[in-house]
Amino acid sequence: MKAVIYEAYGPPNVLTLKQVEKPIPKDDEILVKIHAATVTSGDARLRSSDFPPLFWLPARLIFGLFKPKKKILGHELAGVVEEIGKGVTRFNVGDSVFGTTTMLSTGSYAEYICLPQKWKSGVIALKPKNLSYQEAAALPIGAMTAIYLLEKAQLKKGQNVLVYGASGSVGSYAVQIANQKGAIVKGVCSTSNFEMLRSLGAQNLIDYKKEDYSAGDEKFDIVFDAVGKTTKSKAKKVLNPGGTFVSVKMMTKEKDETLELIKEMAEQEKLKAFIDQHFKLEEIVKAHEYVDKGRKRGNVVIETP
Repeated sequence: MKAVIYEAYGPPNVLTLKQVEKPIPKDDEILVKIHAATVTSGDARLRSSDFPPLFWLPARLIFGLFKPKKKILGHELAGVVEEIGKGVTRFNVGDSVFGTTTMLSTGSYAEYICLPQKWKSGVIALKPKNLSYQEAAALPIGAMTAIYLLEKAQLKKGQNVLVYGASGSVGSYAVQIANQKGAIVKGVCSTSNFEMLRSLGAQNLIDYKKEDYSAGDEKFDIVFDAVGKTTKSKAKKVLNPGGTFVSVKMMTKEKDETLELIKEMAEQEKLKAFIDQHFKLEEIVKAHEYVDKGRKRGNVVIETP
């Protein structure tokens, strides 16, 4: 099968397309023919080993001290179950599925992947019936992160929520979910993304290039840092007493039940995957170069053969 391999940390050109052995599912695993994957900011960070100083060594110990332990990158995916292990009961051959390998594992930059039917090194569910494989692949990580952090912030109806970096993958889902919960959402992004954010439910918007959100008079119940580029000290300036700051820098949890909730919301058209760019698997270097620019809107999708 074709797969994107990286054997050293570095810029996008460390990624190369090669022929590798097709995996064989274990008793509790499913073999998925991948139709779509994504390039997340986490993928780019892992490829370049661009971690904050405090987390650099722990990350290297987990993912490979001198070179990557796992040679195939990629976390999100959508595809069709081609084969099942003899102990699999949750899925059948021919099922359309979507999910993630989880942040501690990788492997979706390939034509095939084996995943356990229950959470261990992957979270997987039946694909939302109304979505394409490309749309479904763009949902899991961003939406699960947004749900987890908004739950941690104890989001309630009528609250005033500011989403910093609202046009990215996590931010775009945070805007939608907060809006669905009846919150008043203010997004921080560039002016060029205002129309996108309005379509997703943001009631108010400010351009971070023109205005410092922390210098305003408006107060918020939740400040949601969706890109890891603001701070708790800045957020405190605009938080109401008892208000909460949450950030993608926090550890999040990926669970089967959360993915099932995402599937349900997508089928009810309460959650939309905004796709910025489509690339073929053989264009993976271009896709990573695009993400490295830090200007992607929503999600970047990779289409496999």
